[in-house]
Amino acid sequence: MDATEYQLAAARTLIDRPDFELADSEIMIIWNAVGLAGEAGEICELVKKGIFHQHGLDNAKVFKELGDLCWYLAAFCTKLGFDLGDVMDGNIAKLLTRYPNGYSTADSIARIDTK
Repeated sequence: MDATEYQLAAARTLIDRPDFELADSEIMIIWNAVGLAGEAGEICELVKKGIFHQHGLDNAKVFKELGDLCWYLAAFCTKLGFDLGDVMDGNIAKLLTRYPNGYSTADSIARIDTK
């Protein structure tokens, strides 16, 4: 499945806006941004417990949370009118500019894309 197919499939489960005094688009943007942060936090918590609490990393749980993170990312893109594949392509283009020869500390310090 490619990113665009995923985004369309994930959009099937988007919910209508709850009853708030904000525009529909504002509510959905906030909901998806908070969802992204929440899922990223759940992944961090699994890593923290797995490594620092020495529980061992539960790859199956991380896998599921990464899926939830993808859902919120796709939903956020849908609500903003972005194609997830275009977002991914844009990120790779940025990384190619930032690190033309792959990651290096020197390129990270130089950060030619931010000057």
